[in-house]
Amino acid sequence: MHISSAGSQRAGSVWLKMPSTVWLWALSVAVLTGNLFSAAAYERTERNCSLTPPYLPSTAVNTTLQLQELREQMLPLNISAYIIPGTDAHLSEYIAPRDARMAFMTGFTGSAGTAVVTQTKAALWTDSRYWVQAERQMDCNWELEEDVSIISVAEWLISEVPPGGNIGFDPFLFSLQTQESYDMSLESSNRILKSIPVNLVDQVWKERPPLPPYNLTRLPDRVIQRTWQMKVDQIRSVMTSNPYQPTALLLSALDETAWLFNLRGNDIPYNPFFYSYTLLTLDEIWLFVHTDRVSEDLKVYLSASCTGPLCVQLKSYDSVREHLKTYVAQPEVKVWIGTEYTNYALYEIITPQEKLMTSSYSPVLTTKAVKDETEERILREAHVRDAVAVIQLLIWLEKSVPKGNVTELSAAEYVNYCRSKQKDNKGPSFETISASGPNAALAHYSPSEGTSRRLTVDEMYLVDSGGQYLDGTTDITRTVHWGTPTDMQKEAFTRVLMGNIEISQTVFPSGTSGVRIEMLGRRALWEVGLNYGHGTGHGVGNYFGVHEWPVGFQTNNIPFRAGMFTSIEPGYYKENDFGIRIEDIAVTIPVHTKYGHNFLTFDTVSLVPYDRKLIDTSLLSAKQLQWLNKYYETIRRLVGPELDKQGLHEEKDWMLRNTEPFTEAGSSASVCSSSLTLIALVFALHNVV
Repeated sequence: MHISSAGSQRAGSVWLKMPSTVWLWALSVAVLTGNLFSAAAYERTERNCSLTPPYLPSTAVNTTLQLQELREQMLPLNISAYIIPGTDAHLSEYIAPRDARMAFMTGFTGSAGTAVVTQTKAALWTDSRYWVQAERQMDCNWELEEDVSIISVAEWLISEVPPGGNIGFDPFLFSLQTQESYDMSLESSNRILKSIPVNLVDQVWKERPPLPPYNLTRLPDRVIQRTWQMKVDQIRSVMTSNPYQPTALLLSALDETAWLFNLRGNDIPYNPFFYSYTLLTLDEIWLFVHTDRVSEDLKVYLSASCTGPLCVQLKSYDSVREHLKTYVAQPEVKVWIGTEYTNYALYEIITPQEKLMTSSYSPVLTTKAVKDETEERILREAHVRDAVAVIQLLIWLEKSVPKGNVTELSAAEYVNYCRSKQKDNKGPSFETISASGPNAALAHYSPSEGTSRRLTVDEMYLVDSGGQYLDGTTDITRTVHWGTPTDMQKEAFTRVLMGNIEISQTVFPSGTSGVRIEMLGRRALWEVGLNYGHGTGHGVGNYFGVHEWPVGFQTNNIPFRAGMFTSIEPGYYKENDFGIRIEDIAVTIPVHTKYGHNFLTFDTVSLVPYDRKLIDTSLLSAKQLQWLNKYYETIRRLVGPELDKQGLHEEKDWMLRNTEPFTEAGSSASVCSSSLTLIALVFALHNVV
């Protein structure tokens, strides 16, 4: 999700220009009112490189030494510039601390960006979410470019690199699309991209974090339906049935190998993955891992001591490129890759083109997207237990916020504590978004010691959190208000809820792309001139990543089939005021229609009631209200017994009070549910993929 908040990002520079007496007065007021975030906002926290000497806040990182050493590495390679992306060799959304090369070089720790270093200059490109953060964390060795496009980076390179100059990059950190975009942007400029497989940042990063203590484990039999041998046979069947006749499949995304072998690890924060590649042929399997971290029991589990078609040959993680090169050198071979997650270092050695077969996603990712019966059942069960933890959080907040002793950070910590008490919990699935008032208007804000605001009954509060369980991954967002919401807040919340309901209850042909349905989540907001600037949903896995591609509502997601889990999460964000998001996980299930039999709908598996005081039932249609009441019946039926089982009587009473049926629906609903569903159905029928 990408939300910008230019107004709040400009605020820091305004305060730098204030007279000192006014600044001290504002700071005093903020401290006296207990609003620590407001006090922090008044501090001089952003760098000012125009002063002599430059002003640097305490949060800025001195990067002089690493820049000097990197430039020394560049000289013998005859490169005029070096590009440093903010990703890893598997193009992961979440990266390990040891892969945070951009952060090491720049001091900037945001999740999106690209850094470039020449012999005389250094610049960082990032999007509007992180401009203020970059100004607080970078020293004056760095320029901040308020853009994220490769065209912008290329234009800067053309202005700084002389004609004929080489521009170095680590091909393991470039996707195919990224390399192609740079190549096209520079092709007529007489500047040359130079692939350097040895990462130069790693050469100067003397205290690069080591690999974490390894905990590579196999999933217990109770949470799997298909053994790894069955999965290998299934993927090989896909390969042999493909008309282009690939002889091998290269798996680069970390969740691909983890899924194929029913293994989990701990190399990546919030994600149970481990560094790995797999090369699967029709009669051999090569698994590229840090072999010294594979236990003897796992070697037996993987049949690693033999060389048959169901024997996993363990190879060094760093040897994947050389091994792939050796394989490709053989006659009559063709390697299938998924272009979304294969890095350029591996792609560039699969030559000639006749030996390459591509698709956006590998057959492992598209197969994994459809859950089997066991995966669907246990993922539903994980959401029942997860609902208990979220209900406990909401009860605690209701009691504690009026007392004035709860902050965004303590709320985030409390929900993770509640989850830790649930069966098979393995920790949070991402950094909790716990946001009140204006912080909630930043869609991806997470509190820290310096920014955490005190929660009050006068503001809306948004909590987006999730858990990793041995049987599933969860992600749920609820927005609440403990006082009296404004009419606008109530209407905005209700219209967000209407969007959630409209998607949840729509019926569509199997094979419909999510992008054809997505507009239903926005229609109620659009009718009054509101909108949101992020995606409407993403896939979710079974003890995997919380954002599991390629399922969802975006243009590059695959069409929906029965058994796919996705989030549904419309929202609305009023800059510097409040934010609303309602996020549920739902699974696509077959539905019987009057005339057709290959149709689907969504079944919501997140099971926490919405804040009743924020729902204006006069805006809901009868069908929307019927859906809401049925959803509340489901919560009672599924969560009630779990609360009884855990002996949580207070939580049971709270759940029953908050799932009482709504009895009135206004006749002035601005969005007719049946009309919207008909529009979506016609649109989907016309665009079935």
